[in-house]
Amino acid sequence: MTRPLRVAIVGAGPAGVYAADTLTKSETPVDIDLLDRMPAPYGLIRYGVAPDHPRIKGIVSALRRVMDKPEIRFLGNVDYGVDIKLDDLRHHYDAVIFATGADRDRPLDIPGIDLPHSYGAAEFVYWYDGYPEAPRDWTLDGEQVAVIGAGNVALDVARVLAKQADDLLSTEIPDNVHRGLKNSRVTDVHLFARRGPAQARFTPLELRELDHQDDVEIIVHPEGFELDRASEEAIRTNNQVKTIVKTLQDWALRDPKHDTARRLHLHFLRAPVAVLGDERVEGLKVEVMELTGDGTVRGTGEYETYPVQQVYRAVGYLSSPLADVPFDHATGTVPNDGGRVLDLDGEPIRGVYTTGWIKRGPVGLIGHTKGDALETITHLLADREALPRAEQPERDSVLRLLDERGVAYTTWEGWGRLDAHEKAQGEARGRERIKVVPREEMVRISRAES
Repeated sequence: MTRPLRVAIVGAGPAGVYAADTLTKSETPVDIDLLDRMPAPYGLIRYGVAPDHPRIKGIVSALRRVMDKPEIRFLGNVDYGVDIKLDDLRHHYDAVIFATGADRDRPLDIPGIDLPHSYGAAEFVYWYDGYPEAPRDWTLDGEQVAVIGAGNVALDVARVLAKQADDLLSTEIPDNVHRGLKNSRVTDVHLFARRGPAQARFTPLELRELDHQDDVEIIVHPEGFELDRASEEAIRTNNQVKTIVKTLQDWALRDPKHDTARRLHLHFLRAPVAVLGDERVEGLKVEVMELTGDGTVRGTGEYETYPVQQVYRAVGYLSSPLADVPFDHATGTVPNDGGRVLDLDGEPIRGVYTTGWIKRGPVGLIGHTKGDALETITHLLADREALPRAEQPERDSVLRLLDERGVAYTTWEGWGRLDAHEKAQGEARGRERIKVVPREEMVRISRAES
């Protein structure tokens, strides 16, 4: 092939950017378009990470360096399956990589879970991160709220619910979110974990951030704070588990403050069995669990009820199906063999690949998607001589297609304009940035339209 290998990557979050970076570092000349349905890049970093995570947000600097490479072009506000389809992409590119992540809440099948004021974590995260398609308003009219889950997302949700709104003014929090949190009546946030402290899935950094909040007391309830043989072994052999358990033990043993405006309660070995209420959430019923010795748990038949007025379930994310691409609804992933997308007969579809959470499921940290990208790109490059050749590989041809369809796509240069606008908005009010939320405003600023 005398021209560069033309590759479309659908999804401009960390997984897609890491895939692009890996491609550019290969010996094969490449020309890459990163397409995203949002007008701005960075995916999970912009719309899935709590605004008070400056260290995680720092990943943006690394992603920006990748996207500055001349081989990579960003095309935002392009909705795959609506604005452009797989046949279109295969017409303009030699290979297509899907890196669309996981954007939906995993369901929790218990009675009452669909009552008003019972939410999935993603709904709340999208609101406080200013996702364009999320509601602008969020009612926090209950004093007692429950968060179900023992992962980093559960901690994020619990921390934001307990946080004082003004403590977030140093972040890029949108104005409507600040107003919503400022009007919050929440006094107590209860986080419920089905298993014990040694089986929690959050990281030490995320856990310790709970205690970096003014006027919030962390209460570790001793009931359920149990360790079995498997827990002791995990503490002995895994430094992360050791740190988590030690942090929780220290919190459990320290003197109570008694004078804080809000409290964040951590309950272990408590499994939700029903959300209670008639017209809206009025309580949460949990079963007391016990460790079995091997790190698993079983129910005791004892139950407790907590009078909460809202419930947030953070029990995992699921990916959304993609038009014209096989999808395994049980696992929430695109069937693949090392990143090669498989058809219904289990055979690789030539020129179609996947990476990130839609490839392997929403587990692991952001950095883990680098390994996914390396595996996928290794296979793509091994296949390069057998890839179907694009009929119209010229760079401008896909732009003409989008123009013909009336798609108001945004670019990397446009992101620079939006980025500068958000920073200027923040600077005018003594803040680092204020995020623009409405899609149409993001597009207008990015495209320098009046």
